[in-house]
Amino acid sequence: MSFRISNRDARHLWLSLQGLSDTPTGPADPRAIIRKLGFVQLDSIQVLSRAHHHILWSRNQNYREPMLNKLLAEDRTVFEHFTHDASILPIETYPYWRTQFKRRKSRMDQKGWFKTALTQVSTEDIKARIADEGALSTEAFDTKIEGPKEMWSRPPHKQALDYLWYAGELATCYRHNFKKFYNLPERVIPDALRDAQIDHRDQVNWLCTQAVDRLGFGTSGDVKRFWEAVDTAEVKDWMAHADLIDVEVQTANRQWVPMQASADIAQRLDQITAPTSRLRILNPFDPVIRDRDRLSRLFGFDYRIEIFVPAAKRQWGYYVYPLLEGDRFVGRLEAKANRKKGEITITQLWAETGVRWTEARAAKLDAELTRMGRFIGAPDIVWDCDRAPKTA
Repeated sequence: MSFRISNRDARHLWLSLQGLSDTPTGPADPRAIIRKLGFVQLDSIQVLSRAHHHILWSRNQNYREPMLNKLLAEDRTVFEHFTHDASILPIETYPYWRTQFKRRKSRMDQKGWFKTALTQVSTEDIKARIADEGALSTEAFDTKIEGPKEMWSRPPHKQALDYLWYAGELATCYRHNFKKFYNLPERVIPDALRDAQIDHRDQVNWLCTQAVDRLGFGTSGDVKRFWEAVDTAEVKDWMAHADLIDVEVQTANRQWVPMQASADIAQRLDQITAPTSRLRILNPFDPVIRDRDRLSRLFGFDYRIEIFVPAAKRQWGYYVYPLLEGDRFVGRLEAKANRKKGEITITQLWAETGVRWTEARAAKLDAELTRMGRFIGAPDIVWDCDRAPKTA
């Protein structure tokens, strides 16, 4: 019989590995958090705080927003590239990321719009300008979109910049007001890491090993989705030969699902403790939320972000925050900040089915909103809905 992991233990291990088990206090060390998580997703939308800042703050509430750009722009201890989306990764990941550069370049070479853009803009001219002028943003170039503008339309120079960035021929130097500035990799990435030569198979081995180490347990799909830098066939081949053991993981609905785990899974489970009972407002792009299948399987929490859903068709709202208490998702919150006024306005609140919204739970939410207000400089909490939540 396979080694069995109860749903309770599975939740506790997953939250511990993702930095949501301990009370989020102590000296802020965003680099250590990024190393623990493997990466932090970037996102431009700022409702309370942008996703990357919110994710780091959820794990240490002494974190402040300028700290991340210092790591990227000054310390060079992280770099930016594409996992499942634009993300910040520890700089030591770079030598193992060449497989992603090649993978993304191959995919772009197959897409018609990139081919069209590259006939209109010279990538060599772009790199020559950056070599001469230093870091440049897309605003330094002036090609225009031809034809009707659609949601994801980009002018040719922007597509060329993206192509070079995806392929690893340009690197993000820094961001200003979330605007990306591109530079040559040799000006951004330390020589020793940029020059390191690692066999493709060793890169795949490292990426899969690191994924399982951070997942604790998972299917081949879980491992693939972690970085989105290795293809399905490569993941399955690696899992067939890696030092893993077969396990069965209990889901939230009490089914047992076959997965694999690191060989030391029993010792890991012996060492975990129950997560803090603090209530947390999590970002929709938090790594615990991002893999919706894993989220539903472990927590019975079905969540979709509805930013691209027309307003009339939304079940919840534009940007709704999951509420985690201990090892359980207890509700959802729609809120928005006005930093100029120093206000956070609560527009909707839901309790999950079967969750009693006690005075103690309401007080925990108030405390978390107060902490969020201090973080973003919006200390006044304004309720524009009933404080008694609706049922999800």
